[in-house]
This record gives sequence, C-alpha cells and structure tokens, in this order.
Amino acid sequence: MQVHQILKMKDGGADVLTIAPGTTVSEAAGILSDKRIGSLVVSPDGKTVTGILSERDIVRELGRRGVACMSDRVDDLMTREIVTCARDETAVEVLQKMSDGRFRHMPVMADGEMIGLISIGDVVKARLAELAMEKDALQGMIMGR
Repeated sequence: MQVHQILKMKDGGADVLTIAPGTTVSEAAGILSDKRIGSLVVSPDGKTVTGILSERDIVRELGRRGVACMSDRVDDLMTREIVTCARDETAVEVLQKMSDGRFRHMPVMADGEMIGLISIGDVVKARLAELAMEKDALQGMIMGR
C-alpha cells in the first residue's frame, strides 16, 4: 500500500494540525491534550515544515527541567531534522524510516509542500489491512474460490 492510499483512509489526510513558531510549549501541550494527538507540525504557513513537536519532546524536557520548560517556545523543543515521505512510497518503506529514526509521525510532501501527516498507527493499520487481503486471497486460491 502506498502513502497516498493511507492518506485516503484518513479521509484525505489533509487536515494537519500545525502550530506557529514562537508559540509556547504550554499552548502546544494544551492543543495536544484537547485534540488527543501525539504531535504538532511547527509551520509558519501550514505547508512548510519547520519542525515537529511531540509529546515525547515535552515529556523529555519536563523530566530534565521541570515545569519551567512550559514557558519555552516550541522552537526550543521541537525536532528540527525532519524525515518526510512522498505519496508514492510504500507502507513498508515508511515503517522502515520510522523504525530506523525512532519517531512516530511523518509529514507527507509533494512539490516542497506538506500535503498530509501520517502516524505509525496509520501505517500499521494500513499494513494490517493489506496483509488481511493477501491472506484472504491466498486462502481463496488454496480452496479454489
């Protein structure tokens, strides 16, 4: 299964929540909590990816410095070196990138702009659906259907 198919499974996947550079970590944590999501793309315009701020980034800093980090800017905690994917990449390729990089969220890019965001959960769900279809097809062939 390819990334564009995974995005379609997510109702198009175009609704990526972004947060502007300079926003406080406290505001970002509130959004993450309210929306029940694991990360926010840091972007000045909703298309350019400056960084990603994840729950893990916040928790790591809380553990290191305590609540003082909540007044920091997202720019201070975000991951800056972002690994992205294209719509034509496969679920297996994306899972490999996520596993190698030990991250759970990946922007999908086309022509230099973000067109979606996929999580490891999205990719695992798609891969499981793909494996179920393969299993059904093989069973059908074995049973002569």
